[in-house]
Amino acid sequence: MYKEHDIVGLRRDIPDLDLVEGDVGAVVGVYRGGGYEVEFSAPEGETLAVVTLGDEEIRRREAHEILHVRPVARVIG
Repeated sequence: MYKEHDIVGLRRDIPDLDLVEGDVGAVVGVYRGGGYEVEFSAPEGETLAVVTLGDEEIRRREAHEILHVRPVARVIG
């Protein structure tokens, strides 16, 4: 179970939102019945996408992982 402000990694691509497996987001909402609102942001803090995801679609960061930056086609906001 995740809580608000946890940093998570995406487990699958979401092409419609230009998100790819491994993108890092922050949990911004937790639903009682299950599921999370996860915000994906640019380094300056601009929101790129907010997506409702289940436990199977996100994962905790692991020790000794490296974060990565990449260009995106568009801002979803």
